[in-house]
Amino acid sequence: MSTWLVTGGAGYIGSHVVKALVASGRDVVIYDDFSAGLERRVPEGIPVVRADVHDVGALLAAFADYDVDGVVHLAAKKAAGESVDIPLYYYRENVDGLVSVLEAMKDAGVGHLVYSSSAAVYGTPSSNPVAEDAPLLPESPYGETKVVGEWLARDCGVAWDLSWVALRYFNVAGAGSDALGDSSINNLIPMVFEALDRGSRPRIFGDDYPTPDGTCIRDYVHVVDLADAHVVAAQACEEGGSARAYNVGRGVGSSVREVMDMISEVLGYDIGAEVVARRPGDPDATFASTDRIRAELGWHASRDLREMVSSAWSAWQTR
Repeated sequence: MSTWLVTGGAGYIGSHVVKALVASGRDVVIYDDFSAGLERRVPEGIPVVRADVHDVGALLAAFADYDVDGVVHLAAKKAAGESVDIPLYYYRENVDGLVSVLEAMKDAGVGHLVYSSSAAVYGTPSSNPVAEDAPLLPESPYGETKVVGEWLARDCGVAWDLSWVALRYFNVAGAGSDALGDSSINNLIPMVFEALDRGSRPRIFGDDYPTPDGTCIRDYVHVVDLADAHVVAAQACEEGGSARAYNVGRGVGSSVREVMDMISEVLGYDIGAEVVARRPGDPDATFASTDRIRAELGWHASRDLREMVSSAWSAWQTR
C-alpha cells in the first residue's frame, strides 16, 4: 500500500485526514511545524517530521526516509479577513509554501497530490448551488492564493505528469472524536461556543440578506465526511492521470439562524444570539453542487448539521 505525507497533519482537518488515510490501509507521515497543529492530535505510532513546508531539504529527506508516494497538502493560512490586512504573508505561506512542496515532489519523483482548496475561489457566486465550472472570482487574498494553488497543480500536471486532485472545501464543522475538535474561533460554531464561555451573546452578522430568514446561508460539511473525501481523492491520484477540482460540501444550505437554533437545541437552552451589523464581504448565500464528486469519485456527505454541532460541542467541552 502507498505512503502519503500530510502537511499540516496535526491540525484540525489534517488530523482527521490522517485518521481516514490510516483506516484506508495507507501508511501516513505527518509533516507539521506545529504553528497551529497540536501534539495531542497525533496518533500513536504515526511518524512525525517537525519542519516548515518552505524547507525543501526537509521535505526531500522526509520523502526519502519514508518512501513517500503522495502528498496531501493542507498546511496553509486560512482566515480570509486577516488575509486582506496581510496579503504578502498569505502569498508567502500559501503560494510559496506550495511551490516548495512541488519542487521537492518533482525532485524526488513523488507524483500524487491532493490539494486543500476552498469555496473561497468562487467569491460570491452568481447562482447556487455553485458547480466547479463556475467562474473563479475570489474576493480576498486568501481565496486568490487557493486559485493560484490550483493553477500550480494544473501546470505541474502538464509539465511533469503530476496526478492531482484539488478539493474545494465549503464550511467544515464537527469532530471525529473529542480529541480532534476545532479550536479556531474564526469558524462559526466554535465562535459561538467561545462567546458562551465568555458569558457573551453569540452574534449574527446581519439579518437583512435576501434569504428566507435574512441571514447568510452556507454549506456545512462534517469534518469526518471531508476526511473521507481525501481518501477517494488519493485513490484517484494513485490510479494516475487525475487533474480535477471537486467541491466538498453537502449540497445543502443552512442559514446562520438555523445553525444558531441547532446549537440551542443541542445545548438544551436558548443561546440568545443577537443580530449586529453585517460584516463587509459576506456573500448572502453559497452552497455546493456535489454532482461531480459523487459521479466521478463516488463520495457524498452522510452526516447532518445536528451531528456536526453535537460532536463539536462534545469536543469543545473536553478540549
